[in-house]
Amino acid sequence: MLFKDILGQEHIKNHLTRSASLGRIPHAQLFVGPEGCGTLVMAIAYAQYILCANVSNENDTGNASCNLKFGNYSHPDLHFVFPVATNDVIKSHPVSANFLLEWRQFLKENSYGGLFDWYKVIGIQNKQGQIGVDEASEINKALSLKAYEGGYKIMIVWMADKMNTAASNKLLKLLEEPPEKTIFILITESLDDIIQTIQSRCQVLDFMRLSETTIAEALARNENCPINEAQKIAHQSEGNYNKALHLLKNNTEDYPFETWFIEWVRSAFKAKGNATAIQDLISWSETIASLGREVQKQFLHYCIHFFRQAMLNNYRVNELVFLEPKENNFDLKKFAPFIGGNNISSIFKELEDAIYHIERNGNSKIILTDLSIKLTRLLHKK
Repeated sequence: MLFKDILGQEHIKNHLTRSASLGRIPHAQLFVGPEGCGTLVMAIAYAQYILCANVSNENDTGNASCNLKFGNYSHPDLHFVFPVATNDVIKSHPVSANFLLEWRQFLKENSYGGLFDWYKVIGIQNKQGQIGVDEASEINKALSLKAYEGGYKIMIVWMADKMNTAASNKLLKLLEEPPEKTIFILITESLDDIIQTIQSRCQVLDFMRLSETTIAEALARNENCPINEAQKIAHQSEGNYNKALHLLKNNTEDYPFETWFIEWVRSAFKAKGNATAIQDLISWSETIASLGREVQKQFLHYCIHFFRQAMLNNYRVNELVFLEPKENNFDLKKFAPFIGGNNISSIFKELEDAIYHIERNGNSKIILTDLSIKLTRLLHKK
């Protein structure tokens, strides 16, 4: 992965190449940015720039055999850690090393892929992946060995916010006293979910969402997408190249999020003073609760996105409204007046609280039923 292959983020590329060329490489860095902005590919390109002694951010002008290893993501001094869980093959104590073949294939197919895409690849989309204490022990083992090629060892921890407490504490010790010539690159979409003691030991780099122009040009160049369609998809993607690829390939219907959402808000509208509609909300909550927690969380994030689009439509910020519901009998313009400054903050808070409790293994049926009853009140708030 070369810097020239990464979309946008020119200021980050320049900073990393300049600091590496001057020999000022921090032993721990934290890349923070939303899904699809290129944090992971940037980390890999940075590792390649260092390990292969590349002297340009445009060409592989360093060690040719080293660059070839990076083409397969198999350099012996590059280590990856990422969230995992048990599946049909790995029954207990899962660690990243158990899934390296799948990981390399995942990177080759879509290096901008998100966490849920990864869970689908390894068959755990109904579970919550994590980086556990077993993984921390593997990190210690890998970094206790000398570098295979005598230079740096680089450890990329993708979705570092998925580390549990025990793993975080072990990693903290390594960050305080790292082995010689060892570089940590931690990646997260949420800085707030990284414990403060780890944040304080890392140099933090903030990544921005990609521009519509950057995404449209990439779709036209890499996917042979007609420019008019590419521009439309780029507008809908919210600066997320992974989402743009899903929209291009119509991979957005793994779960009928839109159908679930419309059924939910319609039942919530009817439920005020209507016992039958309350029962519909309870049935809806049971249906969603029967799914895996990761699917539930993805759906609730989708709800936040849908409500935000409705609010923007209500305030006629048309240049930021790109949601196009596919349900024939649902009109966003008619729904939008019910979402505004009087209730949007409360709706977001309730959705975020529900995500928080689901992530911490709360009873999904109770959480979703409570959320539904609160939504009934909020939608009718004047």
